[in-house]
Amino acid sequence: MIGKNKFFTVFCLFYVSISSCQETLNIGNKEKDVFSNDYWKDAVLVWADEFEGDSLSLDNWRFETGNHGWGNNELQNYLENSNVEVSGGTLKITARKENVGGSEYTSARLNSRKEFTYGKIEVRAKIPELKGKGIWPAIWMLGSNIDSVGWPACGEIDIMEYVSYSPNETHFSIHSTANNHIQGTQVTSGPVPLQTIEEEFHVYGLLWTDEYLKFYIDEEENVKLSFLRPTDANTDNWPFSKPFYFLLNIAVGGNWGGLEGVDAATFPATMEIDYVRVYQKM
Repeated sequence: MIGKNKFFTVFCLFYVSISSCQETLNIGNKEKDVFSNDYWKDAVLVWADEFEGDSLSLDNWRFETGNHGWGNNELQNYLENSNVEVSGGTLKITARKENVGGSEYTSARLNSRKEFTYGKIEVRAKIPELKGKGIWPAIWMLGSNIDSVGWPACGEIDIMEYVSYSPNETHFSIHSTANNHIQGTQVTSGPVPLQTIEEEFHVYGLLWTDEYLKFYIDEEENVKLSFLRPTDANTDNWPFSKPFYFLLNIAVGGNWGGLEGVDAATFPATMEIDYVRVYQKM
C-alpha cells in the first residue's frame, strides 16, 4: 500500500501532467485570431461556379423575375433565360432596350440557391463597356431571412456596385436596420477609383467573419472598406451572423442608376462573370 504522502505526491504529479496536456490541447485548438495577417491562408474552397459549358446551372442559380421597380424605381423587366448566356467560360447578363410586359428594358437577376455564413468570397467580373448612362450592375448578397423580416432587417452586403453615369469607379456598401440608404446611414466606401473597370476583369472580394466585413479589389491586401462588428452588436446593426445568398444583376435606371437619366446608346449592356468562389475555414 502506498503511504498517504507518497500517494498525494503521485496524484499531484499526475494531475499537473494531465492539466499541462489539457492546456496544450486547448492552446492547439484555440481559434486563430481573425485579425491575423495569415488568417485566410488555409481557407478551403467549399463552393464555386466557374461557368463552364454552354448553359446556366439551375442547381446553382434561380431567376428572380418582374418589373415592379424593385424598391428603387428601376425600369427593367427581369426575365427568365433570355437575357443570360453561358459561353466561352463566362456568364453573360445582358440588359436590352426592348418593350416587354410594359417595360422599355429587359435584364436578368440571378439568385444563388446555396447560402453561406462567413468566408472568403471572390467574384471575377467585367463591367459592361461604357456607352452611356443608366445602367446599375451589381454583385451582392442578401440575408436568407428576407421573406420573414424584410429589407433592410435581413442585411445586405454589396460586393460590387457600379453606375454608368460615374465611370471608372466602383462602390462597396453594407445595409441593415441601423445603416441603410433610405435613412442615409448606409456604411459605404464611396466611389473607389478603378480606371479599367469597364475594360478588364477584376476580382471583387469579401472577407467575412463574425468580427468584420472587409471588401477588396484583386488582392486581399487591397482592402477598400472595413466594417467591424459593433461592440453593442444586435440584429439591427449586425445582421451578418447568419446565412446569405448571392445576387447577380444589371438594373436599369432607378433612384441611383438613373440619377442622370438613361441613354439609348447604352444598350445592349453585358456584364461578364468569370467565376464565383467561396472559401471557408475548416
